[in-house]
Parts: sequence; C-alpha cells; structure tokens
Amino acid sequence: MVGVVDLEPARLRPGVRLLDRVMKANAGFSVARMTPEQLDKAQTTAIPDGAPASLFLGRRAPGVDISTTSFPARHGDLPLRVYTPEAWSRTPRPVVVNFHGGGFVLGSARQADWTCSLVAKELDAVVVSVDYRLAPTHRFPAGVEDCYDALVWAAAHAVDLGGDPTRVGVMGDSAGGNLAAVVSIMARDAGLRVGHQALIYPVTDMTEGLQQDPSYLGNERGIVLSNDDMDVFHGHYVHEDTDMTDFRLSPLLAADLTDLPPAVVVVAGLDPLHDSGVRYAQALADAGNQVRVEDFHQMPHGFLSFPYFCQGARPAVDAIVASQRVALS
Repeated sequence: MVGVVDLEPARLRPGVRLLDRVMKANAGFSVARMTPEQLDKAQTTAIPDGAPASLFLGRRAPGVDISTTSFPARHGDLPLRVYTPEAWSRTPRPVVVNFHGGGFVLGSARQADWTCSLVAKELDAVVVSVDYRLAPTHRFPAGVEDCYDALVWAAAHAVDLGGDPTRVGVMGDSAGGNLAAVVSIMARDAGLRVGHQALIYPVTDMTEGLQQDPSYLGNERGIVLSNDDMDVFHGHYVHEDTDMTDFRLSPLLAADLTDLPPAVVVVAGLDPLHDSGVRYAQALADAGNQVRVEDFHQMPHGFLSFPYFCQGARPAVDAIVASQRVALS
C-alpha cells in the first residue's frame, strides 16, 4: 500500500501544480474555508454551460446528447442528467448510473459532463447522472436513499431510455464513489442485478480508521482535498451519534462483501483517500469478487474533474470504459 508523498511544488506535474495554486488562491474551492453564506451560494448556483466553466471542468464529448428529466423518488422528484450517444444503435445500450462527488455537500450532475459524456460515447451507453440531495440540509442517509431510488428507477425505465435493463452499472467519484459502492451492496441484498461498479477515488471508511492510513497522515499539501475539508464534509453529512460502521457510510466495513459486481477502483497517489480505496479493492477481492485497481501515482484527488490540468484524467476514463465494456458487454 502506497501512501501520499508530500511532493515539493517543483516536483508536481505542471498541470497539477497550476491546479494546486488556483485552488489554494480561492477560498470558494475549499469547504473548510467557506462561510455559511459561501456554502449556500455554492449549493444553489448552477454551473453554466460552455466557457469558462468547461475550460476548467472539461467540455462534453462531441456526438453525445445531454438532456434533463426527473423521477419520483421516495422524498419527491429528483433531477437527472441523461447522456445519450447521438449515433444510432442496433441494440439497446448498457445503462450506467452516475453519482457525482463533492463530499455529500457540494457538486451537481453538471460537473461530471466531461466524464459522463465520454463514458456514454466510448462505451456506447446511456449514462444517467443523479442530482441527489445535499447535506447539511439533507443529512445521511438522504443521499443514499436518493441514489438507490435512482438506480431502481433507471433499471425499471432502461427501455424507455434506449437501454438494456439486463446491463446496468454504477459509477461515482469521491462521495459518489461511496454511494456507488453502497448501492451495489443494497442492490445485491434486494435481488437487483448490477453488472459493474466503477469507484473513482471512493470514500470507503468514515471511521477513525481512515486517519491511520499513511495516505491520510502524509496529506500535508492538501491538493484539491485537505484533511480539514474532509472533517467539515463529515460534520455536515452525519450527526455526532451516527454509527460510522454502518456500511451505508463505510462500505469497507460491510459484514458481507460477497457476490458484488465486478469493479474497477481508480485511486490517486496524491490523495488522502488513496489507501482506503486500495483497502476496499482488496476487501472486494478477498470476498471473491472481480476487481481491478488503477493507481495514478502523481494525480491528486478529484483529478477526473479537471481533465485539462491533470494528464491522468483521460487514461483513467479509458481504463473505466475498458472495465465496463467487459462486464456490460
């Protein structure tokens, strides 16, 4: 297991070095430095289409249509962002349900346009991205319930989406990786077949055990995600008396990890969550599941969200699609 190395700025990849400077120069990129007013603004301000947001987060892949809809979840209508290849297909496509990152507090389906549109195009799949409710207004388990409801809805309406209900996968980054792992376990327990899980630098352990990982202890630069950020995200998402060993928070501690979908786990070397992601991949393998780890040693947490800064972003998407193609073919 490789922990985070505290690289000097000069040793960072140029794009990562620039990203680090941009993030540290703007308090609005760090939840630990946000005032309540700034947090409220971040949650309620929609990311505009086109530049300059796309220059930062990446442009959507050409040849992919993006539409918005909603579905009736258990707590009310929930927005969805749907990515569909424009090319005609002879057969129904796989369906991939995506959960965005942001510490359960920030973010939206829009921020994942680059990744979701590429997966839709390269896999020839319908990607359904979920705008689940955010903390602290909606604390745990609101996000879990929303994402599981979205998976059930997408499987039931796959045909309407131009997809194949027998080939459904999940995907998520950071907090979304946690939600993808959790709903995979919930779906297995409910008898709902999920064919693949793509877990991108996922949150897998929300107990104090995370703080013993070398990657957490060595996270001194805090590129994109600092340990202070994680503490604030944690405080917003859960109540003090919440059991952190609940698998819906810490899938790594689930009592039974057998019979889960094939998985690709993407981890980043400059990420405090690196080691817990590797530990979850090992736990999946130990339980008899198919799992592949893609380790990008010189990339920070969240690097797929900044494809023009982080040269590992496109190879990571290629690895995800390759794994999805095998499992969902």
